Amino acid sequence: MVNFAPTVEMRAPSISTGHVKLSNGVTLHVATQGPTTGPAMIMLHGITDSWFSFSRVMPLLPADLRVVVPDQRGHGDSERPQDYRLADFGDDVIRLMDAMQIEKAVIVGHSMGSFVARKACEMARERISRLVLVGAGAVARNQGMVELVEAVNQLTDPVDEAFVREFQMSCVHGPVPEPFMAAAIANSRRMPAWVWKAAFQGLIEGEINLVQPQVRTLVLGGRKDAVFSATEQMVLARQFPRGELHLIDDVGHTLHWEQPATFVSALIRFGV
Repeated sequence: MVNFAPTVEMRAPSISTGHVKLSNGVTLHVATQGPTTGPAMIMLHGITDSWFSFSRVMPLLPADLRVVVPDQRGHGDSERPQDYRLADFGDDVIRLMDAMQIEKAVIVGHSMGSFVARKACEMARERISRLVLVGAGAVARNQGMVELVEAVNQLTDPVDEAFVREFQMSCVHGPVPEPFMAAAIANSRRMPAWVWKAAFQGLIEGEINLVQPQVRTLVLGGRKDAVFSATEQMVLARQFPRGELHLIDDVGHTLHWEQPATFVSALIRFGV
């Protein structure tokens, strides 16, 4: 079932939103842009975010692209089922493609979304034409993430606004418009504490078994990333026989928030 609603305030005129029920019974809220006949690109946000994470870049993308940006399970306006393993997120991506009759797509994933993108590629490599991994690392479990998960496990409802602000601000190095950041923080606070805990746990426990994936892959990020260092991003790029690395100076974990035009230019150069 695909049901899209009219565009609302603060969204680019070409963006529509609606709900898509997957064959596993989970209903995802999805933002779309561009013609249904265009080449497909699916964009996957980071943990606690939603489609809004890509709202600064969507208006800059080529008009002929079919852009699909779901709120991943438990996030935004999507359904909140019980399971948040990396495999659950990856399976949702493939089922979303089935539901929206997308045979093949470029997958762009930020942070948690980058791990989901790789998991989806592991599950159905023939459905993925290219991968773009933004603010990504080879593994999710580094020292900073372990410490963050310990803090997340102490959360209760309503999730503390100061904690969320500190979390989101730690992801940026350069300036981001305050109204955008305020909206991102408010969006993250909508997610119940139990989903924060389950999603973070699923992320650091997730395993990806890509063996020499013959998918052209761009690792795209900032040299000032405080979540996955430049070194970690370099290690990730080397795992792909067809991997490319593009690191940008004076940018943190969220290139698409800090420099949306640079982000889109890198995608276009990569050939999406």
